[in-house]
Amino acid sequence: MSAWYDNSVFYHMYPLGMTGAPKENHAEAAADRFRQLDEWIPHLVRLGISALYIGPLFESTKHGYDTRDFRLVDRRLGTNEDFRNFVRLCHDAGIRVVVDGVFNHTGREFFAFRDIQENREHSPYRDWYKNVNFWQGSPLGDSFSYEAWQGHFELAALNLKNPEVCSYLLDAVSFWVKEFDIDGIRLDCANVLDFDFMKALRAHCDRLKPDFWLMGEVIHGDYSRWANSSMLHSVTNYELHKGLYSGHNDYNCFEIAHTIRRQSDENGGIYRGINLYTFVDNHDEDRIMSKLKNKKHIFTVYTMLFTLPGIPSVYYGSEWGIEGARTPYCDDMLRPAVSPEQISELNELHQDISSHVRDLAHIHKAHPALCTGEYRELLLTNRQYAYARLSDSEQIITAVNIDDGAALLNFRLPSGGSEAVDLQTGEPVSVENGQLSLQLEGCESKILKIVG
Repeated sequence: MSAWYDNSVFYHMYPLGMTGAPKENHAEAAADRFRQLDEWIPHLVRLGISALYIGPLFESTKHGYDTRDFRLVDRRLGTNEDFRNFVRLCHDAGIRVVVDGVFNHTGREFFAFRDIQENREHSPYRDWYKNVNFWQGSPLGDSFSYEAWQGHFELAALNLKNPEVCSYLLDAVSFWVKEFDIDGIRLDCANVLDFDFMKALRAHCDRLKPDFWLMGEVIHGDYSRWANSSMLHSVTNYELHKGLYSGHNDYNCFEIAHTIRRQSDENGGIYRGINLYTFVDNHDEDRIMSKLKNKKHIFTVYTMLFTLPGIPSVYYGSEWGIEGARTPYCDDMLRPAVSPEQISELNELHQDISSHVRDLAHIHKAHPALCTGEYRELLLTNRQYAYARLSDSEQIITAVNIDDGAALLNFRLPSGGSEAVDLQTGEPVSVENGQLSLQLEGCESKILKIVG
């Protein structure tokens, strides 16, 4: 039996950005911005969302990933009680809540780092960070040096080989579950986290809450090194993320299909049995609408996101086609403020996209074959692509035309069948001798269920 996360449609919130919180965290910045986030919940329900990834959340100095207190919600968003209430409202609406776990580094205002600044060699926390050296200074004027994450010295790298550090972080996770009743953690920078720490975290969470989900941010490498039975349940599928937008921009469905063959094909896909977290944009990547050369491709991109193997996620605002591209020095364009008062207007202005995403989310959740079914490629050209998702009880067919003009797609069903129904319109589609013949307009897709 599949777990809740395998059958979920996720929504991704970057709360500091979407609520317009101040960039610097100080006493005057404190506010109950969770009231804004509370008002998003009805929108998520209508959109068909069943799980939420929200973060960063915990007390930090600037952007949220420079943590200074793992047991306090960032005061720019509200209090612990405000977040507890937000999780309760999500749960009441049938939405699970997953938060950011920033365990690779802390900010410089974290208590252990400050103690080293004050007491140097005599600090009991001198071994909490990597490569602390009291014979030279840091670029930020400290009387000691230390390892920083990717050269960002406001982010001091934790020593996860230190049992005291691991114990402290696992205790923080226990606190989050006890105090907020969260359902999972997305591990920031999972690609550089210590493997033994992640194994300890998995064992700890399995005991703490049996259906707890651990998902890691991993960009490159063999995803099965992180996602396996002893570590994480899933990781971010950056391979498919890249394939979806560049395959569309180059009018090359072969790139997308190659990624899926490599990962999920029934004949030797290297990640079969691992349900990867799929997305088309996030708080670190340019908005999908800014990446696409042909804006009409947004519809087929989302069709593939929700029907190819994986756990689909929508980044806040992208259900309306919001654009945004980062610069070498700033990510603010990826993390804009959107007030709950704008939701109705945006839904109306961009009804074509938002209704498409909503339909896809509801279809995905309603059909187990789209959540955990086998993948089977049926037809592939540069600009047309058809595939099946198969379970013991379902045969779901997706056909996509990314060409600007109409195309006729002819292919044989993998398990036969005599009738089909269009899951978006409810209209019947004829099947002749186990063969489908579909006329698709430019940038059009269809999702069919074989019913006979």
